[in-house]
Amino acid sequence: QVQLVESGGGLVQAGGSLRLSCAASGRTLSSYATGWFRQSPGKEREFVAAINWSGNIRRYAASVKGRFTISRDDAKNTMYLKMNSLNPEDTAIYYCAADSAMAAITGGSGGRVDYWGQGTQVTVSS
Repeated sequence: QVQLVESGGGLVQAGGSLRLSCAASGRTLSSYATGWFRQSPGKEREFVAAINWSGNIRRYAASVKGRFTISRDDAKNTMYLKMNSLNPEDTAIYYCAADSAMAAITGGSGGRVDYWGQGTQVTVSS
């Protein structure tokens, strides 16, 4: 079993950048497919980005492709989401997730994901 803790959220102006971190304990992140989801008030949770267990496959939601980059540092057992060119529509609580199956991360709103962090708030002001 893996425990996930996000950090790095905050308030940023439109056009700015943030880097979210997801620190894991209990098991190594390289044992899982991992990714990021987000949820805004009144909206369904949505997939943002994913990276497979070996780190050689990355997937992004269309809304963030070219602006966000997912990565993983196996030595630190930590996953990251670098977010550039942020806009107010990116405002949400961001959650990191882990599952044995990449499809659970990339397929829909994360209903089949086994492990979740507690979330970190990202607010982008206009």
